[in-house]
Formats: sequence, structure tokens, C-alpha cells
Amino acid sequence: MSEIEIEPAVAADLFGERIELARRFTAALGEHGEERGLIGPLEPPRLWSRHILNSAIIAPLFPVGRVGDVGSGAGLPGLVLAIARPDVQWVLVEPMERRVVWLNEQAAELELDNVEVVRARAEDWKGGASLDAVTARAVSALRTLVPLTAPLVRDGGELILLKGASAANEIAAAEKQLRKFRVTNARVEIVGDGVLDEPSRVIRATVR
Repeated sequence: MSEIEIEPAVAADLFGERIELARRFTAALGEHGEERGLIGPLEPPRLWSRHILNSAIIAPLFPVGRVGDVGSGAGLPGLVLAIARPDVQWVLVEPMERRVVWLNEQAAELELDNVEVVRARAEDWKGGASLDAVTARAVSALRTLVPLTAPLVRDGGELILLKGASAANEIAAAEKQLRKFRVTNARVEIVGDGVLDEPSRVIRATVR
């Protein structure tokens, strides 16, 4: 098993008094993530910088309310955000049973009373357009993601999607889907510049 990355100093700034929960989650993911098919073998040495902090840095963007994480997987970003933002109710939507088991285990272990895990594909969501915002990380290209996420969001709510370097191109390629699902003001925001070695990119947009 690969060594887990040493915690960067900035982690304590991002999590504040919740840093111990972040440490416990990171240690559990580093120790069990590969064997349980949650992360690849190359990830433990960059777990903090590439995954945990990449997720935590966007925590301030979310409104107080109910926020969905579609395709939550290992809990990136959903569980990390639930640690960083205890004032928000997080709904982790994940279809795969072994990942659902992990998410429930971690929510219980860390006593996160602001987490609800829903075993479902996003397209089978039964909650209607009820969420204040939806996020997703490393799920699919924006043109595929918009039909999966926008229908879950209430009128006036937001999509806040973690993306890579091609985020602007994804917006251009998703023009038709953005129009069809009434998603407006789609733009790329860089979060954590000057704070993290690699800042995070998000696509933000409003659902009307």
C-alpha cells in the first residue's frame, strides 16, 4: 500500500475546528480506498492535495440548504464538504452498492448528521426539483452532466461542478443541453488560487 501524503499546512485553515474529522476521513480513505475500489493505487501519495483540499476549497460556494452530490463515489466531494460545511444538508447520490456502504459507514463513523445517502442513479432520482444546489466531481462531461443534475435543482438553484482544465470547452460543447434544461450564466471560476498549489476549477450556473 502506498504511503499517504503528509497533511499540507493549509488543511487546518480550510477545515478549522473540523480538521480532526478531515484527518480521520483521509486516513480511512488512504488505508481502505484502494482495496475497496474507491481510489486507484496512485492516489494515496496525493490524497490531500489532489482530492481532499481540491474538494474542501469550494465549500464556501454553497448556499445553506440542501445540496446534492451526484455520483458521490468515495465521498469526493460530498463527505469532504459535509465535514467542511456542517450548516448544509448533503444528499449523496450514488448507484453502486459498495460505494453506498462506504458512504454510510463514514457518515456514521464521523457522526455526520448532515449527510443522507441515496442509492440511485441521478436519472432515477425521486425527489423532484428540490435541491438548492448540486455538485459533482469527475463524473462526466458537462453535456452529459447537465441532464443528470439540472432536473434535481429548484428554480433559482445552482450547479457547482468541479472540473478540469477543459472546463471552458465543456461549456461551449454543452450549449444545446444548457438551453434545453434552462441552465443560465454558465461560467468557469478558479477557486483557491494562491492558497492551493493547484487551485480548483468549477463550472457554476443557475437553473431557471
